[in-house]
Amino acid sequence: MPKINLNGQEREVTSHPDMPLLWVVREEFDLTGPKYGCGHGVCGGCVCEVDGAQVHLCKNTVADVQGKQIITIEGQEGPVADAVFDAWLKLDVAQCGFCQPAQITSAIILLKQNATPTDADIDEAMKHNLCRCATYMRIRKGIHYAAATLQRNGYQVTAI
Repeated sequence: MPKINLNGQEREVTSHPDMPLLWVVREEFDLTGPKYGCGHGVCGGCVCEVDGAQVHLCKNTVADVQGKQIITIEGQEGPVADAVFDAWLKLDVAQCGFCQPAQITSAIILLKQNATPTDADIDEAMKHNLCRCATYMRIRKGIHYAAATLQRNGYQVTAI
């Protein structure tokens, strides 16, 4: 049986190694933050963090992530995650919420790599996450708010 490192735990997978990781995460481990949207890596609803990068779980298999660390929205923690979660709540960023786990995850990944992003940095980092409610300006504002919180708290990006 293949194993994956999911949210800091080594987990045995009963599915075939060619099974899309999205289905393994949702069906075997009941982590429903990553969403099925398009199945082609276009909408970004299934974005999670894999070894510090944005990865579309619908396009990657269990075999693709052997030896890598997968972090879903449910496993995001630490000062960056706290700042982003707080910003989303304080600024009421989400509308319907469908895309928000992936939006939040992408924002966390961005801020772990760039604690003071410009609008262009944010647009580039978030371009693969579609929001059907078009809350892009609120998402950008939430990321700037989280970045300001991190700056006030003395957070500095460490090498990945």
